[in-house]
Amino acid sequence: MVIGDGVLTPAVSVFSAVSGLELELDNEQHEYILLPVTCAILVGLFTLQHYGTHRVGFLFAPVVCLWLLCISIIGLYNILHWNPHVYRALSPYYAYKFLQKTQRGGWMSLGGILLCVTGSEAMYADLGHFSQSSIKIAFTSLVYPALILAYMGQAAYISRHHNFENINHIGFYVSVPEKIRWPVLVIAILAAVIGSQAVITGTFSIIKQCCSLSCFPKVKIVHTSSTVHGQIYIPEINWILMILCLAVTIGFRDTKHLTNAQGLAIITVMLVTTCLMSLVIVLCWNNSIVFSLVFLLFFGAIEVLYFSASLVKFREGAWVPIMLSLFFMIMMCVWHYGTIKKYEFDVENKVSISWLLNLGPSLGIVRVRGIGLIHTELMSGIPAIFSHFVTNLPAFHQVLVFLCIKSVPIPHIRPEERFWVGRVGPKQYRLYRVVVRYGYRDVPKDDIEFEKDLVCSIAEFIRCGDSDDQNGSLDGATDHACERLSSISKGLPFQEDDDSEVNGSDSSILSTGKETYQNAVGPKAKRVRFVLPKDAQIDGEVRSELQELTDAREAGMSFITGRAHMKAKSGSGLVKKIAINYIYEFLRRNSRGSVTAANIPHASTLEVGMVCQV
Repeated sequence: MVIGDGVLTPAVSVFSAVSGLELELDNEQHEYILLPVTCAILVGLFTLQHYGTHRVGFLFAPVVCLWLLCISIIGLYNILHWNPHVYRALSPYYAYKFLQKTQRGGWMSLGGILLCVTGSEAMYADLGHFSQSSIKIAFTSLVYPALILAYMGQAAYISRHHNFENINHIGFYVSVPEKIRWPVLVIAILAAVIGSQAVITGTFSIIKQCCSLSCFPKVKIVHTSSTVHGQIYIPEINWILMILCLAVTIGFRDTKHLTNAQGLAIITVMLVTTCLMSLVIVLCWNNSIVFSLVFLLFFGAIEVLYFSASLVKFREGAWVPIMLSLFFMIMMCVWHYGTIKKYEFDVENKVSISWLLNLGPSLGIVRVRGIGLIHTELMSGIPAIFSHFVTNLPAFHQVLVFLCIKSVPIPHIRPEERFWVGRVGPKQYRLYRVVVRYGYRDVPKDDIEFEKDLVCSIAEFIRCGDSDDQNGSLDGATDHACERLSSISKGLPFQEDDDSEVNGSDSSILSTGKETYQNAVGPKAKRVRFVLPKDAQIDGEVRSELQELTDAREAGMSFITGRAHMKAKSGSGLVKKIAINYIYEFLRRNSRGSVTAANIPHASTLEVGMVCQV
């Protein structure tokens, strides 16, 4: 429903703001102007999203303050000019008398009255930008009084103009004096754009949380601020919201059906939030069940009343948020179910260290020159994709690196804390595990630089030895003693030259000592030489391991990643087959893979497919 609100709120806000043109244009003109202007503003709104709130935020505060001041002055003018006694309507007694007198008609009008509180359901999105105290102070001291004055002014105007409905639509602009109607129209459009911004940001926020809980397909999340973690932008969702927003705007072409749809989406979000809040009171705040029930019954009864009034208008536009929420709910449930089944398959087929040790140093396969980078989400153990590969193609690189890319919820990771290196199995196996950490604002290096940093980190780990833990270890990273990870603050530098001569007198060079020949059709190979500190003490075993790493680097580096194809087991039910074989597979093929989502730089990639029977 929140995602549906992200579709409907921009359409309603902009269309309502632009509808003020009806009072200034002829009936024949506004039919051809209203819709194109609304669509153009919506396209511009979603196009500007990639700049982030902090880029266009300098416009927000002045426009919002000007808008609140404007509606306050207009409301105060209408109160004093038309009906100074309208303040009595603040008493809940008149709301009771209204429902008592109108009965069913008054109950059905609650669906329209609900629109007076639109936007409050998206206030949680502002918590990504401001503190709780600032939101409370701004709302109680500025926003709420301005809204009260605006609605009281409109009520005062209506109390003296009972027959204006026959001439114009009931709306805000009718109560605005004609002399200032155009400036108010411009300010209203800007305020509508800003109001829509909060709901769109809230939609991004909840989808990001769903991705973290494996309830939504992986999408690209761009953090637009280095200081505020909550300011994000999701390109795919942004364009999907824009297309859906334009579709409902063009499909309905009036505010009546749009507001009916938005009202149901908003009250459903509020009702579900109230139910969940009652659980938070008991489970998280450890308050009594009685207090939770009182909270649920008081607020729930009010919201159920509004919910039922909105549900009556199902055929008049309220069906849109229900269809949207049903579609997204099915997609999220299928994705979550498929992800759980995929995880269970990986756990069941996870290769143990003992299996690797039983193969011997050669791993039972042919070890060819080069470095093989195997991407895995695991920080311990051997991924199933490795055993699947060597079983079907018994050959692999002489140096194997299990590479794990992790994103952490801080803007930047210092270079000296980025690489964590460990060893898998005994030294003669030449198996390493490398965990590379990126902050959400870090920009991964290009292919060549990344490969150089990776090789330098492994070389420094080899030179320092396994027992050297001066830089610390990564807690919880491993479950085996020989897989302990160490932080590499600075890698061992190396040179890649076509020349065999080395300049510099304060360092020693470790090179292959072999001639490098140029291929007639391929690029000229470069000689790799590690630059060791002048006083470095290198024993024969370490030198041999560094020599082998040098040979592998000269031969080249390949990146191996796995892609699992989910398939329901034979004998599964029809619903499971449709969910796994079609819906989940379609979402997986069209979502960002783990390699793409992690922005892993690599020049040559080999993708290994597996069929997961679940």
